[in-house]
Amino acid sequence: MRDRVRAPTPWAGHLVGLGPCLIGATGGSGTRVFARIVRRGGLFIGTNLNVSQDAVDLGAYSDRWINTFMEYRASPLPAGVEADMRRDLDDVLARHLAPLMDAPRPWGWKEPRCLYLLPFFHERSPALRLLHVLRDGRDMAYSSNQNQLMKHGETLLRPAEAAWPQPVRSAALWSRLNLLTADYGERRLAGRYLRVRLEDLCADPVPTIRRVLEFFDLRGDAAEIARQEVTVPESLGRWRAHDPETLAALHRVAGEALARFGYAAESEPGRPAGP
Repeated sequence: MRDRVRAPTPWAGHLVGLGPCLIGATGGSGTRVFARIVRRGGLFIGTNLNVSQDAVDLGAYSDRWINTFMEYRASPLPAGVEADMRRDLDDVLARHLAPLMDAPRPWGWKEPRCLYLLPFFHERSPALRLLHVLRDGRDMAYSSNQNQLMKHGETLLRPAEAAWPQPVRSAALWSRLNLLTADYGERRLAGRYLRVRLEDLCADPVPTIRRVLEFFDLRGDAAEIARQEVTVPESLGRWRAHDPETLAALHRVAGEALARFGYAAESEPGRPAGP
């Protein structure tokens, strides 16, 4: 991903210093609960939201531009494409931010696919902060939510990989997108990048919520938010019920990311569970 950063755009005016605060992930990672958490802390994430708390207008922007942008992820965008993306984003954010013009406060949006467009958003707003939500890629491989794979899989998967079983393709996409995001976040965003695992929120919600609120400079009663918002999904760890042959393939294509994000070795096929 490119790491070129330009001057901030004027679209937000007096809101520039208050955002954007983004929440991104591969689909089905649990970003909805994080959106509810930050809203309770006072973060504006829009008024035109779907049932998953996604900003609808930003989702439509992702539909229009992700595949084009990713085609040029290792090289400069053509000038005409970049200009069109900028104009379109200015229009989208003008609508998104309209409710804040007379009442500024911290703002952003939750649209998991913002990860694909992260360098572009960062170029437009160098003060951007990203909450990068992760869930075990083996769980993600068996999720019913494969929208990103269907819409954008071709941007990160090779043509020969199209014949792989769906769970393996899903794990490959999970691995590649999250590794790209982690590399960019750690290198370019530094203290404005926070990576949080859904599993950690479920296991230890109060300190995890505090980290998220502090990261976005929000306030809230973490214990009360945890009580009201955090429920452990029954599907957590669902990958363990699947066949060892496919799981072995998942580890082959996603092993680097599983290890980097703390998911790997203790339960790999053919290995005993660790402590």
